[in-house]
Amino acid sequence: MAESKKYDIQVNVRTVYIPEQSDPGSDRYVFAYTVTIANEGTASAQLISRHWVITDAENQVQEVRGLGVVGEQPFLRPGESFEYTSGTSLGTPVGTMRGSYQMVAEDGRKFEAEIPEFTLSMPRVLH
Repeated sequence: MAESKKYDIQVNVRTVYIPEQSDPGSDRYVFAYTVTIANEGTASAQLISRHWVITDAENQVQEVRGLGVVGEQPFLRPGESFEYTSGTSLGTPVGTMRGSYQMVAEDGRKFEAEIPEFTLSMPRVLH
C-alpha cells in the first residue's frame, strides 16, 4: 500500500470577517475560521500540535505553535473528521494563513498534515 494513502489528512478552511469585534480605525480586523480535518487515509491518527504562519498585507508575520486545537487533540479513525472554529486578528483588512498539523499515527509514525494557504479578507464596503 502506498505510504501517501496510509497517512492522508485533508484540511479545508472557511473564513468569515467579524465586524462587531473589529475596529478598522485602530487597525484591528478580526476573522473567524472553521477548519475541517478529515482522515482520508487508512491509518488512525491523532493531532498533537499545530503550527500557523499568519501574514498581513504589510508582510508582518506571526507564527503560532501550540498543542492541539481548541484545547483538544482529536483522534481520527479512517473516514472520520473533526471540525472546530477559532479566530485571529490582523492589523490590515487582508491577510493569509497557512500551516500544518503535527500528527501521530496509531503505528507511532509522525507526519505532518499541510494546511493550504487561505485568505482572510474584510468584505469591501460599498459606498
